Amino acid sequence: PSTGRFGAGPAYDRVVPRVLATVRVLALACHLPPTVGVTTMTALLAVAARHTWGTGILVTAAVFTGQLSIGWSNDAYDATRDRATGRSDKPLVQQPAARPAVWTATAVALLVCIALSLACGAPAAVAHLVFGVGAGWTYNFWAKATIWSPIPYAVAFAALPSTVWLALPPRALPPLWLMAAGALLGVGAHLLNTLPDLEGDVATGVIGLPHRMGARAVQVVAPSVLLVATVVVVLRPGSPERAGVLGWVALGAAAVLAGLAMRGRGRVPFLTAMAIAAIDVITIVLLPPTAS
Repeated sequence: PSTGRFGAGPAYDRVVPRVLATVRVLALACHLPPTVGVTTMTALLAVAARHTWGTGILVTAAVFTGQLSIGWSNDAYDATRDRATGRSDKPLVQQPAARPAVWTATAVALLVCIALSLACGAPAAVAHLVFGVGAGWTYNFWAKATIWSPIPYAVAFAALPSTVWLALPPRALPPLWLMAAGALLGVGAHLLNTLPDLEGDVATGVIGLPHRMGARAVQVVAPSVLLVATVVVVLRPGSPERAGVLGWVALGAAAVLAGLAMRGRGRVPFLTAMAIAAIDVITIVLLPPTAS
Protein backbone atom coordinates (compact mmCIF):
# COMPACT_ATOMS: atom_id res chain seq x y z
CA PRO A 1 0.00 0.00 0.00
CA SER A 2 1.03 3.57 -0.69
CA THR A 3 2.40 5.74 2.09
CA GLY A 4 1.38 8.91 0.28
CA ARG A 5 4.95 9.93 -0.58
CA PHE A 6 4.51 10.19 -4.37
CA GLY A 7 3.51 6.55 -4.56
CA ALA A 8 6.23 5.42 -2.18
CA GLY A 9 5.95 2.11 -0.44
CA PRO A 10 8.05 -0.87 0.62
CA ALA A 11 9.84 -1.03 -2.75
CA TYR A 12 10.68 2.68 -2.49
CA ASP A 13 12.02 2.20 1.03
CA ARG A 14 14.27 -0.63 -0.17
CA VAL A 15 15.52 0.82 -3.44
CA VAL A 16 16.11 4.49 -2.64
CA PRO A 17 18.51 3.95 0.29
CA ARG A 18 20.43 1.46 -1.84
CA VAL A 19 20.68 3.93 -4.72
CA LEU A 20 21.79 6.72 -2.40
CA ALA A 21 24.41 4.44 -0.85
CA THR A 22 25.75 3.59 -4.32
CA VAL A 23 25.87 7.26 -5.30
CA ARG A 24 27.82 7.98 -2.11
CA VAL A 25 30.32 5.20 -2.92
CA LEU A 26 30.76 6.51 -6.46
CA ALA A 27 31.39 10.03 -5.17
CA LEU A 28 34.02 8.80 -2.71
CA ALA A 29 35.64 6.18 -4.93
CA CYS A 30 36.31 8.59 -7.80
CA HIS A 31 38.93 10.33 -5.61
CA LEU A 32 36.99 13.57 -5.80
CA PRO A 33 39.63 16.16 -4.74
CA PRO A 34 42.26 15.08 -7.33
CA THR A 35 39.56 14.62 -9.98
CA VAL A 36 38.19 18.11 -9.41
CA GLY A 37 41.71 19.52 -9.18
CA VAL A 38 42.91 18.05 -12.48
CA THR A 39 39.66 19.02 -14.23
CA THR A 40 39.98 22.60 -12.98
CA MET A 41 43.61 22.70 -14.14
CA THR A 42 42.46 21.56 -17.58
CA ALA A 43 39.83 24.28 -17.78
CA LEU A 44 42.37 26.94 -16.81
CA LEU A 45 44.91 25.62 -19.32
CA ALA A 46 42.20 25.77 -21.98
CA VAL A 47 41.78 29.46 -21.13
CA ALA A 48 45.54 29.99 -21.35
CA ALA A 49 45.64 28.24 -24.72
CA ARG A 50 42.82 30.52 -25.94
CA HIS A 51 40.30 27.79 -26.67
CA THR A 52 36.79 28.77 -27.70
CA TRP A 53 34.03 27.92 -25.23
CA GLY A 54 33.07 24.86 -27.27
CA THR A 55 36.51 23.28 -27.64
CA GLY A 56 37.48 24.25 -24.09
CA ILE A 57 34.45 22.53 -22.59
CA LEU A 58 35.04 19.52 -24.83
CA VAL A 59 38.66 18.93 -23.78
CA THR A 60 37.80 19.60 -20.12
CA ALA A 61 34.96 17.07 -20.24
CA ALA A 62 37.28 14.51 -21.83
CA VAL A 63 39.79 14.92 -19.02
CA PHE A 64 37.05 14.83 -16.35
CA THR A 65 35.65 11.51 -17.58
CA GLY A 66 39.16 10.10 -17.87
CA GLN A 67 39.83 11.05 -14.25
CA LEU A 68 36.59 9.37 -13.18
CA SER A 69 37.65 6.15 -14.90
CA ILE A 70 41.05 6.25 -13.18
CA GLY A 71 39.63 6.91 -9.72
CA TRP A 72 36.87 4.32 -9.92
CA SER A 73 39.10 1.61 -11.42
CA ASN A 74 41.63 2.19 -8.66
CA ASP A 75 39.17 1.53 -5.83
CA ALA A 76 37.35 -1.29 -7.63
CA TYR A 77 40.62 -3.09 -8.40
CA ASP A 78 41.93 -2.70 -4.85
CA ALA A 79 38.65 -3.59 -3.09
CA THR A 80 39.52 -7.22 -2.25
CA ARG A 81 42.94 -6.31 -0.88
CA ASP A 82 41.54 -3.35 1.05
CA ARG A 83 38.87 -5.52 2.63
CA ALA A 84 41.37 -8.26 3.55
CA THR A 85 43.59 -5.77 5.35
CA GLY A 86 40.77 -3.94 7.11
CA ARG A 87 40.96 -0.60 5.26
CA SER A 88 37.66 0.61 6.73
CA ASP A 89 38.25 4.09 5.31
CA LYS A 90 37.73 2.79 1.79
CA PRO A 91 34.18 3.19 0.39
CA LEU A 92 34.07 -0.29 -1.15
CA VAL A 93 35.09 -1.83 2.17
CA GLN A 94 32.14 -0.05 3.76
CA GLN A 95 29.79 -1.01 0.89
CA PRO A 96 31.22 -4.10 -0.86
CA ALA A 97 27.95 -4.74 -2.70
CA ALA A 98 28.57 -1.56 -4.72
CA ARG A 99 31.69 -2.94 -6.42
CA PRO A 100 29.88 -4.09 -9.62
CA ALA A 101 28.30 -0.63 -9.87
CA VAL A 102 31.74 0.98 -9.61
CA TRP A 103 33.13 -1.26 -12.36
CA THR A 104 30.09 -0.41 -14.51
CA ALA A 105 30.62 3.30 -13.88
CA THR A 106 34.30 2.85 -14.79
CA ALA A 107 33.40 1.30 -18.13
CA VAL A 108 30.84 4.01 -18.92
CA ALA A 109 33.25 6.80 -17.98
CA LEU A 110 36.01 5.27 -20.11
CA LEU A 111 33.74 4.91 -23.15
CA VAL A 112 32.55 8.50 -22.82
CA CYS A 113 36.16 9.62 -22.35
CA ILE A 114 37.22 7.84 -25.55
CA ALA A 115 34.38 9.46 -27.51
CA LEU A 116 35.10 12.95 -26.16
CA SER A 117 38.84 12.57 -26.71
CA LEU A 118 38.34 11.51 -30.33
CA ALA A 119 36.06 14.52 -30.79
CA CYS A 120 39.06 16.68 -29.81
CA GLY A 121 40.98 15.29 -32.78
CA ALA A 122 43.34 12.36 -33.25
CA PRO A 123 46.51 14.05 -31.88
CA ALA A 124 44.77 15.19 -28.70
CA ALA A 125 43.09 11.80 -28.33
CA VAL A 126 46.43 9.99 -28.51
CA ALA A 127 48.00 12.37 -26.00
CA HIS A 128 45.11 12.02 -23.58
CA LEU A 129 44.14 8.35 -23.94
CA VAL A 130 47.66 6.89 -24.21
CA PHE A 131 49.77 9.20 -22.10
CA GLY A 132 47.10 10.58 -19.76
CA VAL A 133 44.44 7.97 -19.02
CA GLY A 134 46.76 5.14 -20.02
CA ALA A 135 49.36 6.31 -17.52
CA GLY A 136 46.69 6.51 -14.80
CA TRP A 137 45.51 2.97 -15.42
CA THR A 138 49.12 1.76 -15.56
CA TYR A 139 49.63 3.25 -12.11
CA ASN A 140 46.49 1.56 -10.76
CA PHE A 141 47.22 -1.92 -12.07
CA TRP A 142 51.00 -2.09 -11.81
CA ALA A 143 53.22 0.90 -11.08
CA LYS A 144 51.81 1.96 -7.71
CA ALA A 145 53.48 -1.00 -5.99
CA THR A 146 56.87 -0.49 -7.66
CA ILE A 147 59.78 1.89 -7.40
CA TRP A 148 58.55 3.43 -10.66
CA SER A 149 55.33 4.75 -9.10
CA PRO A 150 56.01 8.45 -9.88
CA ILE A 151 56.55 7.81 -13.61
CA PRO A 152 52.86 7.53 -14.59
CA TYR A 153 52.15 10.76 -12.73
CA ALA A 154 55.00 12.54 -14.51
CA VAL A 155 53.84 11.27 -17.89
CA ALA A 156 50.16 12.05 -17.29
CA PHE A 157 50.74 15.58 -16.00
CA ALA A 158 53.13 16.33 -18.85
CA ALA A 159 50.48 15.06 -21.26
CA LEU A 160 47.81 17.35 -19.80
CA PRO A 161 48.99 20.60 -21.47
CA SER A 162 49.82 18.60 -24.60
CA THR A 163 46.22 17.38 -24.75
CA VAL A 164 44.86 20.89 -24.30
CA TRP A 165 47.11 22.47 -26.96
CA LEU A 166 46.65 19.62 -29.45
CA ALA A 167 42.88 20.07 -29.19
CA LEU A 168 43.23 23.61 -30.58
CA PRO A 169 42.21 24.48 -34.10
CA PRO A 170 44.84 24.57 -35.59
CA ARG A 171 46.83 21.91 -33.74
CA ALA A 172 49.77 23.12 -31.68
CA LEU A 173 52.21 21.91 -29.06
CA PRO A 174 52.77 23.62 -25.74
CA PRO A 175 56.31 24.82 -24.99
CA LEU A 176 58.62 22.22 -23.50
CA TRP A 177 58.96 24.13 -20.24
CA LEU A 178 55.20 23.80 -19.68
CA MET A 179 55.31 20.02 -20.11
CA ALA A 180 58.33 19.86 -17.80
CA ALA A 181 56.48 21.86 -15.16
CA GLY A 182 53.53 19.49 -15.51
CA ALA A 183 55.75 16.47 -14.99
CA LEU A 184 57.27 17.98 -11.85
CA LEU A 185 53.83 18.84 -10.47
CA GLY A 186 52.72 15.26 -11.08
CA VAL A 187 55.68 13.78 -9.21
CA GLY A 188 55.29 16.15 -6.28
CA ALA A 189 51.54 15.57 -6.05
CA HIS A 190 52.03 11.79 -6.12
CA LEU A 191 54.56 11.85 -3.31
CA LEU A 192 52.41 14.06 -1.06
CA ASN A 193 49.17 12.25 -1.92
CA THR A 194 50.58 8.99 -0.54
CA LEU A 195 51.91 10.57 2.65
CA PRO A 196 48.87 10.05 4.93
CA ASP A 197 48.40 6.45 3.75
CA LEU A 198 51.97 5.14 3.83
CA GLU A 199 51.41 2.65 6.65
CA GLY A 200 48.06 1.48 5.31
CA ASP A 201 49.48 1.01 1.84
CA VAL A 202 52.38 -1.08 3.13
CA ALA A 203 49.88 -3.26 5.00
CA THR A 204 48.11 -3.97 1.70
CA GLY A 205 51.36 -4.77 -0.12
CA VAL A 206 51.58 -1.45 -1.99
CA ILE A 207 55.20 -0.35 -1.71
CA GLY A 208 55.98 2.37 -4.24
CA LEU A 209 58.81 4.87 -4.30
CA PRO A 210 57.42 7.11 -1.50
CA HIS A 211 57.06 4.07 0.80
CA ARG A 212 60.70 3.18 0.21
CA MET A 213 61.76 6.78 0.82
CA GLY A 214 59.94 7.09 4.14
CA ALA A 215 57.58 9.77 5.40
CA ARG A 216 60.20 12.32 6.45
CA ALA A 217 62.09 12.17 3.16
CA VAL A 218 58.85 12.46 1.19
CA GLN A 219 57.81 15.50 3.19
CA VAL A 220 61.05 17.27 2.28
CA VAL A 221 61.56 16.09 -1.30
CA ALA A 222 58.00 16.50 -2.59
CA PRO A 223 57.54 20.21 -1.72
CA SER A 224 60.99 20.85 -3.18
CA VAL A 225 59.94 19.24 -6.46
CA LEU A 226 56.77 21.35 -6.51
CA LEU A 227 58.81 24.48 -5.89
CA VAL A 228 61.09 23.61 -8.82
CA ALA A 229 57.93 23.35 -10.97
CA THR A 230 57.03 26.92 -9.99
CA VAL A 231 60.58 28.07 -10.81
CA VAL A 232 60.16 26.54 -14.28
CA VAL A 233 56.83 28.35 -14.76
CA VAL A 234 58.35 31.68 -13.66
CA LEU A 235 61.68 31.51 -15.50
CA ARG A 236 60.41 29.57 -18.53
CA PRO A 237 63.79 28.21 -19.66
CA GLY A 238 64.34 28.13 -23.39
CA SER A 239 61.69 30.77 -23.96
CA PRO A 240 62.05 34.53 -24.49
CA GLU A 241 59.07 35.01 -22.19
CA ARG A 242 59.36 35.55 -18.46
CA ALA A 243 56.59 35.72 -15.90
CA GLY A 244 57.81 39.08 -14.55
CA VAL A 245 56.74 40.56 -11.21
CA LEU A 246 53.64 38.40 -11.06
CA GLY A 247 55.84 35.34 -11.43
CA TRP A 248 58.05 36.35 -8.54
CA VAL A 249 55.00 36.90 -6.34
CA ALA A 250 53.79 33.44 -7.34
CA LEU A 251 57.20 31.97 -6.55
CA GLY A 252 57.19 33.59 -3.12
CA ALA A 253 53.71 32.22 -2.37
CA ALA A 254 54.75 28.75 -3.56
CA ALA A 255 57.83 28.88 -1.32
CA VAL A 256 55.65 29.65 1.70
CA LEU A 257 53.31 26.78 0.84
CA ALA A 258 56.23 24.42 0.29
CA GLY A 259 57.49 25.27 3.77
CA LEU A 260 54.03 24.59 5.15
CA ALA A 261 53.94 21.23 3.38
CA MET A 262 57.25 20.26 4.96
CA ARG A 263 55.78 20.80 8.43
CA GLY A 264 52.11 19.89 7.91
CA ARG A 265 50.30 16.75 9.02
CA GLY A 266 47.47 14.66 7.63
CA ARG A 267 46.05 16.01 4.37
CA VAL A 268 47.73 19.40 4.78
CA PRO A 269 50.77 18.55 2.59
CA PHE A 270 48.56 17.32 -0.26
CA LEU A 271 46.30 20.37 -0.01
CA THR A 272 49.35 22.61 -0.22
CA ALA A 273 50.41 20.68 -3.33
CA MET A 274 47.03 21.46 -4.89
CA ALA A 275 47.48 25.12 -3.91
CA ILE A 276 50.95 25.30 -5.52
CA ALA A 277 49.55 23.71 -8.67
CA ALA A 278 46.76 26.30 -8.66
CA ILE A 279 49.30 29.13 -8.33
CA ASP A 280 51.28 27.75 -11.27
CA VAL A 281 48.23 27.37 -13.50
CA ILE A 282 46.86 30.81 -12.62
CA THR A 283 50.27 32.30 -13.46
CA ILE A 284 50.14 30.51 -16.81
CA VAL A 285 46.61 31.83 -17.45
CA LEU A 286 47.54 35.42 -16.61
CA LEU A 287 50.76 35.23 -18.62
CA PRO A 288 49.98 32.61 -21.28
CA PRO A 289 52.80 30.90 -23.18
CA THR A 290 53.25 30.90 -26.92
CA ALA A 291 52.51 27.60 -28.63
CA SER A 292 55.23 25.77 -30.55
